[in-house]
Amino acid sequence: MNPLENELDYPWGDTLPGPGRALEVAADVRWIRMPLPFALDHINLWLLRDRIGDREGWTVVDCGIDRTEVRDCWEAVFEQALDGLPVLRVLVTHMHPDHVGLAHWLCARWQAPLWMSMTDYAVARLWAGSSVADSSVEGSGPSGEGAARHFARHGLVDPQALDMIRARHDYYTRLVPDMPPRFHRLMHGQEVSIGGRGWQVIVGHGHAPEHVSLWCPDLGTLISGDMVLPRISTNVSVFDLEPESDPLRLYLDSLVAYERLPEDALVLPSHGRPFRGLHRRIAQQRTHHAERLAEVLAACEQPGSAYDLLPVLFHRKLDMHQLSFAMGEAIAHLHALYFQGSLRRILGEDGVYRFQSIRPQ
Repeated sequence: MNPLENELDYPWGDTLPGPGRALEVAADVRWIRMPLPFALDHINLWLLRDRIGDREGWTVVDCGIDRTEVRDCWEAVFEQALDGLPVLRVLVTHMHPDHVGLAHWLCARWQAPLWMSMTDYAVARLWAGSSVADSSVEGSGPSGEGAARHFARHGLVDPQALDMIRARHDYYTRLVPDMPPRFHRLMHGQEVSIGGRGWQVIVGHGHAPEHVSLWCPDLGTLISGDMVLPRISTNVSVFDLEPESDPLRLYLDSLVAYERLPEDALVLPSHGRPFRGLHRRIAQQRTHHAERLAEVLAACEQPGSAYDLLPVLFHRKLDMHQLSFAMGEAIAHLHALYFQGSLRRILGEDGVYRFQSIRPQ
């Protein structure tokens, strides 16, 4: 267990909602879980009791990936956890597969509209399109030909590893095979009425292009998505789609909006257990990244690539799924230091970027 977890308060302890079951965590707010086939083996989803016009039902927050076992879990939820009421709206925090994968199915099954930020909807539509599954297409996320070239530029030159990344070119489309053809746009500062309560939209950056969290002052409850997680650090990566980005700086800047919320807010994260201690957790994340940046800067006394830095940042064996995100995160830490002027970037004759610390004059 991460010892930092002991500094947070978990109101439900180790209690988890069972398959097809829901656990009420606030008035008219229910917690359900869906399986994931990764080391991170679950995602939390949320049911908000709602009323739209004269129809009573539920707003669903996030969807899970499109796999038969997840659809089966949803069918059990429909039967056992909705009190016989329909899904009225599907609200998605961001475009990653575990959050948006089944949006097309849920929206079609219940004739329910999708609510999402513009940027994340557009990227999900782009990546779910059939052309992105073509292994020759660049800009298609953490896997495929574009990803292989991107990571090779940052030091991952092992032919077998690159072939495995290329072979995963359909990673996104397998988990998100389609997207609803239209949506309602969510924007920062907007208030969405759900069940007669106002939920304020907080948009964060760095983890996803335009990630939506929801804060309800009446309930003192924050649906944080992946922006604030209790046990693991939020993945912040530089991928092929935006190879010159500085997502770690965007992520750290975005946390200011969450620091304005009460310390005792009930935080409903996408992974891990609901908790209290929001300010403490944000402080932990700031400390974590400050320490990683200091380690990266020290390691770059001699020129090194992102791949060279993986043992510095990750003290465990990485599978191929984890390797792609680890490479993206290593580049993100290098870019944060590079763009602030602490590192210089050198393009070697072998086509690999290496970074070296700039000594004060």
